[in-house]
Amino acid sequence: MSTADACEPDAYELYRDDWGVPHLRAPDALRLSYAQGRTTAVDRAWQLEVERSRARGAGAALLGPDAVAWDRFARQSRIEDTARRCLRTLEADDPATAAWVRAYVDGVNDGLAEGARRERRLTRTPEPWEPWVPLAVWIATHILFAGFATKLWRERVVGALGEDAATLFATDGPNTAGSNGWLVPGERTATGGAIIAGDPHRFIEDPGVYQQIRLACPEFDVLGLAVPGVPGLAHFGHTGTAAWAITNAMADYQDLYVEQLRHAAGSWQALGPDGTWEPVHHHTETITVAGGEDAEVEVWETARGPVVSLEAADGTARALSLRYPPRVRGDLGFAALPALLRARTVADIDAALDGWAEPVNVVLAADTEGGLLHRVAGAVPLRAPAGRLRPVPAWDPAYAWQGWAETPAEPVQGFAVMANGRGIASPFGVEFAPPHRADRIRELLSGSADWTAGAMAHVHGDTYLASAGPLLALLPDPAGLTPAARALRARLLAWDRRMDAGSTDATVFSALRTATVRRLAADPVFAALAGAPAGPEVFHPWLHLVPRIGYALEGLLRSPLLPDLDRAAHVRAALEETAAAHTPDRPWSQVHRLAPWQAVADPEAAWPGLGGDHDCVNATSGVPGVTDLVFRAPAARYVWDLARREDSLWCVPLGADGVTGSPHHRDQLPLWARCELVPVVTDWARLTKESV
Repeated sequence: MSTADACEPDAYELYRDDWGVPHLRAPDALRLSYAQGRTTAVDRAWQLEVERSRARGAGAALLGPDAVAWDRFARQSRIEDTARRCLRTLEADDPATAAWVRAYVDGVNDGLAEGARRERRLTRTPEPWEPWVPLAVWIATHILFAGFATKLWRERVVGALGEDAATLFATDGPNTAGSNGWLVPGERTATGGAIIAGDPHRFIEDPGVYQQIRLACPEFDVLGLAVPGVPGLAHFGHTGTAAWAITNAMADYQDLYVEQLRHAAGSWQALGPDGTWEPVHHHTETITVAGGEDAEVEVWETARGPVVSLEAADGTARALSLRYPPRVRGDLGFAALPALLRARTVADIDAALDGWAEPVNVVLAADTEGGLLHRVAGAVPLRAPAGRLRPVPAWDPAYAWQGWAETPAEPVQGFAVMANGRGIASPFGVEFAPPHRADRIRELLSGSADWTAGAMAHVHGDTYLASAGPLLALLPDPAGLTPAARALRARLLAWDRRMDAGSTDATVFSALRTATVRRLAADPVFAALAGAPAGPEVFHPWLHLVPRIGYALEGLLRSPLLPDLDRAAHVRAALEETAAAHTPDRPWSQVHRLAPWQAVADPEAAWPGLGGDHDCVNATSGVPGVTDLVFRAPAARYVWDLARREDSLWCVPLGADGVTGSPHHRDQLPLWARCELVPVVTDWARLTKESV
């Protein structure tokens, strides 16, 4: 199919529901991919330009000096070159999928001019996309998912506290993406058909990171949540007869290697695992910076992978190289995307995901024939366990990758729940989320045997905070406390542990938690970790002590390690401090307010207060010990009904349109803030047709 064919009057039809969600219908899959790309460009031209720029390591040319740190990492990790490599593999091995991706890009390019006219943040039509850009957007979105920067933190912890403390701060830490997902089999629903529901937890962005969309042609009719800039529905979809959803498996599938480099015979070399000195790729690139001076970045690559950190002096250097599956394999698993759209059964979904690469996910799926699926999908290398924990020496052959692991599946018995905890993906990871969200979801689901799609909002919105227990358990005996502290202690022990939006007790608990975290961070036992992080700026969010203690507070309060850390004394002092502050009672939603990332801040935006907290099912997360403002939260909520797809529900934090001020830019925000969902419309007669 050529672009000219896609532009014919009957190339595709565009409908929208009352929430502005696009429903696309085309004569074939290629024209439909074109339609998805064009519609996304019209609705989200600014977002696509930001994502394209960031994937190329050129965000600073658009956004200014604040984007330089990411651009430097994107170029050093060779995101664009890796995407080009993966596209070449796709064109050679699967030309049909490559053509499908190209059709999407053709659509984007044909829609950018119209999208730019709608978008005041764009003063010109963005540069055309090339076919590799969707792959680069995917890599850039997920390259930090496995949290390899945590290995830098562990290295720092071991240096300060010893080998036994390597995983002392283990938790679902900063900048990792989590999710809830659950599958209720037909025998526990009112209709007899399975229900899949959940919510991916990401940093909330404006425009949103997920796009509600429907894609229909004679081969398939699928609705779900797309990643803007990438064709198809990779993570969440409902084909009418089958549906799927994912969560982050918390697998470790990227390694950092300590490299010994030397300059000899006019070039740089790295010491390889066979004891010989290997050639090192090296070149320099320039980052254009809007409103600032251009920045040069040196790009290095050893046989292990791109160098993401370098310290050089006098003809030698110590470097860290990043080895990650798409760079090694030249494959992102994009062949799975059109296969998922064509899936009719769980077996089809399972087969499609056999070729998945990155990120590594836990998958739930069900179909109308009663089929159920719970599996891990993605590329996990076989290697020595030490590589999962910390950087390992590149010159030691013991740490070389030895092929790829088989990803497990397990039968669904009762409810299947995935919430980033230990379980089916345990063999592949080091740090997992605490069990609280998963345990709470199971508890709630066990309360009924006739679940409906509409009742799932009750689960989505649950605010019980089980992780409050260890801190409350350390509240001191009232004897010796000031009257204000005694009263506060009694109040907290009587609290129902719900982080409801209107709860003033939740606000007081958070204040106690903040005071405790900060006092622990100031303890001399952590002095060697308290300094400003060194190394590349993009890794600093993983390396600050206060957030690390905040996220790991539950474990730190219980750990037998660090006997010199007087936890009880710190909690007692934090209680007195909180009581002495005499802060007027405020509902939790007054301080726990959404603060989404915007490439260009909108000073007129008003963001709602929220219920929930980091370890609640309603996982709205600030940075414990730093701020109660919410940066990470459900980036979408969905309920897939296998009995009647038209009874399915969904909601995103903002809306279907990425253009500020448009009617559907933030029209779902009030509903999302209350954990309500909007209906999925499947009847074409109830949709409004638009001219294309």
